[in-house]
Amino acid sequence: MPYFEPILVLVVGLTIGSFLNVLIYRLPRGKQFVKGRSICPDCGQIIKWYQNVPIVSYLALRGRCAHCRKRISLRYPLVELLNGLGYLFFYWRYDLSVELAVFAFLTSALVAIFFIDLDHQLIPDAITLPGVILALAVSFAPGGLGIVPSLIGLVVGGGALYLIALLGDWLFKRESMGGGDIKMAAMLGAFLGWQKVLLIFVASAAIGLVVSMALMLVSARLRETRVVPFGPFIATAAVAAIIWGDAAIAYYVHNFLHLN
Repeated sequence: MPYFEPILVLVVGLTIGSFLNVLIYRLPRGKQFVKGRSICPDCGQIIKWYQNVPIVSYLALRGRCAHCRKRISLRYPLVELLNGLGYLFFYWRYDLSVELAVFAFLTSALVAIFFIDLDHQLIPDAITLPGVILALAVSFAPGGLGIVPSLIGLVVGGGALYLIALLGDWLFKRESMGGGDIKMAAMLGAFLGWQKVLLIFVASAAIGLVVSMALMLVSARLRETRVVPFGPFIATAAVAAIIWGDAAIAYYVHNFLHLN
């Protein structure tokens, strides 16, 4: 059964993606997200298990609640699909391994952070702090980053963003960056090391600048408030660093530092 493992990984990813939808909705609202049946946010009716099958139920219901027929946000299947494809990609790259487990966790954490921060300008400690602990723990695993590089990455990630936040506060005379962004950077540094977390800073700033300017051109509200959450840009840059970071760092070292 050559396709059993990738299909299983995909199904697990889609299923956890369904749980992420619950997490994204309930966690920033202070609601219990481990227990309790899923309900329609419009009519409050309990969603039956067969109406909650990732992707399939959305298609079968034609994107509408089975009770009130209100439209279900396309975000729900999108979150499931992103998480499932992320798991499948890292299975393709690492097979069944510790690396797959680590990057599966990071995939889910980054997807949840992306959408929570997008909606609420909030990066929950309930995601980043356990992430830091897990990163330090898996650094001891065979082939892991190692505890010293992991701690250095944590300090560089969190410390550098903290200094940038202090500078931004001084320049703009108001809070320029939340503590959640700093803890997220610390988590990523602990998982990926200081080189990749610096790459994430550069990439997220570039992505954020381009996207923010484009959004402000079309949104009067954004031009007035100038509030654009930074977490989604860090999450996007982190995915890019996970996939292409080693190649980008090697290219920089070879072509700009002239080291072999």
